[in-house]
Amino acid sequence: ITIGLLSMIQVLFTFVPAEPVQVLAGISFGLWKGILCCLAGVMLGNTLIFVLYKLYGNKLSEYFDKKLDIDLEKAAQSKRIALVVFILYFLPAIPYGLICFFAATLKMKYHRYITVTVLGSVPSIAIGVGLGHIAIASSWIISVVVLAVLIVLLIIMAKNRKALFAKVNSFIAKSKEPYSSHVKAQISSPRFIKMILFFAGFHFHPKIKIKIKRSIEGEIERPSIILINHGSFVDFFYTGMLLKNERANFISNRMYFYKKFFKKYLAKVGCFPKSMFQSDMENAKNCVRILARKGIIAFMPEARLSTAGRFEGIQDVTYKFIKRAGVSVYAFVLHGDYLARPKWGDKIRRGSLVEGELTRIFTAEEIMSATIEEVEKKVNDTLYYNEFDWLESKPDLKYKSKTLAVGLENILTRCPECGAKCSFTSDKRTITCSHCGMTATINDRYAFEGSKPFANLLEWYDWQKAQWEKEIEDPDFKMESAVKVKHASLDGKTMLRYSGEGKVVFTKEGLTFTGVDDGEEIEKFFPMKNIYRLLFGCAEDFEIYDGEQIWYFIPEELRSCVDWYTVSGILRDKYELKEKENGREQAND
Repeated sequence: ITIGLLSMIQVLFTFVPAEPVQVLAGISFGLWKGILCCLAGVMLGNTLIFVLYKLYGNKLSEYFDKKLDIDLEKAAQSKRIALVVFILYFLPAIPYGLICFFAATLKMKYHRYITVTVLGSVPSIAIGVGLGHIAIASSWIISVVVLAVLIVLLIIMAKNRKALFAKVNSFIAKSKEPYSSHVKAQISSPRFIKMILFFAGFHFHPKIKIKIKRSIEGEIERPSIILINHGSFVDFFYTGMLLKNERANFISNRMYFYKKFFKKYLAKVGCFPKSMFQSDMENAKNCVRILARKGIIAFMPEARLSTAGRFEGIQDVTYKFIKRAGVSVYAFVLHGDYLARPKWGDKIRRGSLVEGELTRIFTAEEIMSATIEEVEKKVNDTLYYNEFDWLESKPDLKYKSKTLAVGLENILTRCPECGAKCSFTSDKRTITCSHCGMTATINDRYAFEGSKPFANLLEWYDWQKAQWEKEIEDPDFKMESAVKVKHASLDGKTMLRYSGEGKVVFTKEGLTFTGVDDGEEIEKFFPMKNIYRLLFGCAEDFEIYDGEQIWYFIPEELRSCVDWYTVSGILRDKYELKEKENGREQAND
């Protein structure tokens, strides 16, 4: 028991050397019993590290991380990760505990983790126990000689440490590259799409009445582009119903392609990735490839879910792409999708109605002769939607949900009575300000009851945005928060991985992250010219792409995520206005 506990302690406390315990085990119990005693303790210590990682995750890195010459980030991507872990046990000055912590971060199943870490420690345990056993069973002289030889070898390895670790890193570098989100757009399988729609229908149809019509003559032309407004996350379902017999390709958020499972099946239904609001050569090549094969490209040009149930606007480069493509352009305009399942909502609302209509915006000949300004105006006019105006035209429509207000605090973050920020909580159909006690109750038509300052959440959100516009007038305006950071998964097993933490500051010049990312102290700056909007998830994160890499920021106050999005839009609009004014001044000069 004593030997086992001492072996466990030397695993958990990385500054405690293992060799004295192992030699003591050999002296006390002989070779085989000594090895078993030490292995029992090591197994217990390894198991505790595994459990602690499950409970506390990367918080343990401050304790276990040491300055090593091994590229652990690349080691994690090795094709032969078990062999890499095994090799680490043979290298000088790497504590057992650190190796176990590294193995735990790989998110192995426990049985594989414990097998690899215990077997990896066997050779060094056998050597230590063997020294003690030889000293008693054979001759202390032989034991001293063997020990001297081992010390000489360790000295040689220590002197050649850099060369030794360089060889190990070279071995690691031959491992596979981090999992790629790249997809070569393929023709979708209508049979596969119908199968997905069939199963999804069991979830959606009992709750939503869906009316879809085609206001066009004949079939959709090929090649062509279909533009879809984006009020709800489940818009893919309605679009799938419309295009279930067409072999269309869909542009999707690159983040979903970071995970192998999603990437595989998204590709099967004809999806391909795009780094939202950023230049993306892979996406451009896929678009050219599809149109050259007389295919159909379908996408949501707003590129983010509606925040408050109204058209969010389109990035200028999208109009240029549509114009340059020179093919027929259609619009699939949805109404009621936001109210059926809003971005901030907890679930689909029973009794919902969703209407969708497919129309043609331009023929190929019309798009070729139209100006960019004409393309922009016609696309915007066609796709524009306001869910609350549409609801006014449906006086008998009511939403059967007892939790209609749950989640509203994640887009309505400012109190109209006391001005407090991020002070609201929700319960069933009511939101309450924890600062002044103001309450607002929403009815079954998404309207606020009683003498409240706003008729609905859209009016409230517009007022909230206006307050931010006033604050941004301050020349020294800045918005900041401590954040945790996530990036794309390196192995494709998950979508994202924790990579660090620090502070984000947003000013009129751009967004700056200062902190630790992948073990390094960095300062990352995103200039305003590269920020069209910060994407956000309600009470989850705000994010921006840098090439194919996502920067997924999780702020301390999760309810503030929408504010980062709102402020990014205001700052971008001001930036574009300033650029236009500068352009006019230069033209006049």
